[in-house]
Amino acid sequence: MTFHIHSSQPPTDPVPEQIAFHRTELAPILSLYGRMVAAGEWRDYGISCLREVAVFSIFRRTAEMPLYRIEKRPKLRMKQGMYAVIGPNGQVLRRGHDLSAVLRVLERKFIKAVEN
Repeated sequence: MTFHIHSSQPPTDPVPEQIAFHRTELAPILSLYGRMVAAGEWRDYGISCLREVAVFSIFRRTAEMPLYRIEKRPKLRMKQGMYAVIGPNGQVLRRGHDLSAVLRVLERKFIKAVEN
């Protein structure tokens, strides 16, 4: 005798083992990073791919704490947006659904750096 149990719930997506930035997400980040390096403002970066968040950390010097962190948290995509720019003291400078719009907060800093 064989029993089949059918669930009324749709199958759930498997939970990824780690979150990472896609190539299309890294392109605008690395473009901004390259311009800031050319302006002499930033010197190094690091990428962390964790279980719930991917982090692009920006450093003035390698041994220091990051100046900024660009985070991707897919769990927040239906709420306040999965992208965020975090400042040196942990404050959220900008959060949203569109990565380009979120990165504009750092673009303004780039314009100020070039003008000085």
